[in-house]
Amino acid sequence: MISQLRIYTINKGQMDSWLKTFDGLKPILARHGIQVNGAWTDAENERFIWVRSFEDEADLARKEEAFYSDPDWLAGVDHVRSHLAKRDVTVINPI
Repeated sequence: MISQLRIYTINKGQMDSWLKTFDGLKPILARHGIQVNGAWTDAENERFIWVRSFEDEADLARKEEAFYSDPDWLAGVDHVRSHLAKRDVTVINPI
């Protein structure tokens, strides 16, 4: 199993809107088998931190391709990205 540690810096004052937007993304993620293991906020630094897991690199690539080509994602991608000042994604492996 591998995971992605995803840290998003949210535009100032948009955290509440982002959290609602993220809730709307969960069904699309689930539809493509993308498991969200947890999500947290770092309000002081306007950051949203979440982890999602996959079987391996091939599973990650396959599921991301399906997600990013989903019509619901494509219809809302500009709204989603309008919340993000910065996005850091790191693949992490269990030990």
